[in-house]
Parts: sequence; C-alpha cells; structure tokens
Amino acid sequence: MAGVRIKKFTGSEILQYLDDLAALRIEVFRSFPYLYDGNEAYEKDYLSTYTRAEGSAVILALEHEEVVGASTCIPLVEETEAIKKAFEGTEYPVEDVMYFGESVLKESYRGRGIGVEFFRQREGHAHNLKKKYASFCAVERRADHPLKPENYKPLHGFWEKRGYTRLPQLETTMRWKDIDQQQETDKTFKFWIKELR
Repeated sequence: MAGVRIKKFTGSEILQYLDDLAALRIEVFRSFPYLYDGNEAYEKDYLSTYTRAEGSAVILALEHEEVVGASTCIPLVEETEAIKKAFEGTEYPVEDVMYFGESVLKESYRGRGIGVEFFRQREGHAHNLKKKYASFCAVERRADHPLKPENYKPLHGFWEKRGYTRLPQLETTMRWKDIDQQQETDKTFKFWIKELR
C-alpha cells in the first residue's frame, strides 16, 4: 500500500468527495459482474445517504488526495427496505447488523492489501458501534453470461478468508440498466455474513 493513505470519513466530512466517489463507482461497476451503466445524478443521491445516516462511514484510499478506492458501511437499520426485508424472520436482528455497502478500487491498485484493510476498518467501526454482525450482498450472474471475461475470478474465496459465510436463503433484488441493455432489469443478490468477536 506504499503511497496510498486509507482513512475513515463520517457525516459531512464525506461531502467533499461525493463527485469522486460517484465517478469511481461508475467506473468500477461498469465491469463484470455488475455491468452497470452508471448515472452520476443517481450516484450522488445514493452516496449522500452516508453523509446523513447515523453511524455510517466511508473508508477512502487516497493517493496524493486522489480517490483510488472506497468502501462504505451503514447500520442496517438505516438501509433501504429492500435490504432490511431480507433479514426479517432470521436469527440476525436488524439492529445488530452493520451493512457493508460496497468496496470499489481502481484496477491498478488491486492485489496490494487495500481490500483487506477496507474490511478491517469497517469491522472495527462496526465493533465500536457494538454491532454483532457484519453483512453485505453480492450480485449473482449466471455462469454462462455472454459478457463474463474468460479470466474472471469471483471474490468468494477472498470473502471466505475474511470469515464471511454465504447465506443462500437470504436474497434481495435491485434494478439498473446493464451496459448491453436498453432497459433496467432486476438483479438477484445473495447475502454474506460474519459474526464479529
């Protein structure tokens, strides 16, 4: 991580980085498996949630003040109904869960331990707020998707090394327009969870 500074921001501290965060999400999520045809106005509105929600945080990877990576977390009680609903009737009370929104990192900075640090800092933030669990969800694409790169390697192994378990019974859907589509379509997401010590 030489030359890269990783720092946690909360509340209004995040505002100065909204434009950079929106651009980074659009850039990274354009790739498989998300294939997201991003919209800057939507991104800024989505990201502004983290400036208002109590207990939320954004972890930034900065090189000479350029945002090269970002990772978000928010108490599950502050998340959308689509995310919270997946936990209804489960052994994981909504008030006990810290939800990890995303980790995005420019391609040339991957493999340098930044993603590991993103998890470490978000889990530390969750621990400080006395949350019992950390959870996130990931999009599920079919194995034979026509835009799947030949060298694509899912992050399941990386997440398992961090102590997360996939919960196939927990899912939600989100909508956006893929880069090769004309209309928005539903995407299925499955949840992963870890009990924090």
